[in-house]
Amino acid sequence: MLELKTERLKLVPLTLEDAPFVLELVNSQGWLQYIGDRNIRTIEAAEDYIKTGPWKSFDQFGFGLMKSVLPDSGIPIGMCGLLQRDFLDHPDIGFAFLPEFEGKGYAYEATKAILDHFTAVLNLPTILAMTHPGNERSQNLLSRLGFTFSKQFAVNNGSLSNLYTLSTTSL
Repeated sequence: MLELKTERLKLVPLTLEDAPFVLELVNSQGWLQYIGDRNIRTIEAAEDYIKTGPWKSFDQFGFGLMKSVLPDSGIPIGMCGLLQRDFLDHPDIGFAFLPEFEGKGYAYEATKAILDHFTAVLNLPTILAMTHPGNERSQNLLSRLGFTFSKQFAVNNGSLSNLYTLSTTSL
């Protein structure tokens, strides 16, 4: 089983037992405001999300969203990973953390670990990132990681998103 470690986190694949955590995360204020409502309202819907999202992505592309866990307690605090969206030419990095764990540097740790591992293992030349135009925290994090703003565009639901690019040859 794939497991990545940082100074304060462990990143592991999601399991069906993580459905209550996923349900809480995808319905948190930050997720709803900056990522969007996925209409996941039950444990069963969260299980389906895990199966058709992260699991399917790992099967198809060799990467996907992983659970960020505090290693000492085993408490899940967020998700981070690479996604392959049909409207983007390269994988993009995604991350979200429960509100009580935001602003503590966990997103940086998790995102850096994901970038380091998957760019080395899969030799990905470019990684993208998308953020809501109002999500300054995520934009600042992407800048710290070396991403540069590319453009603003309308995603398939009509909302605007900022697109960022990272050339992995600079990592």
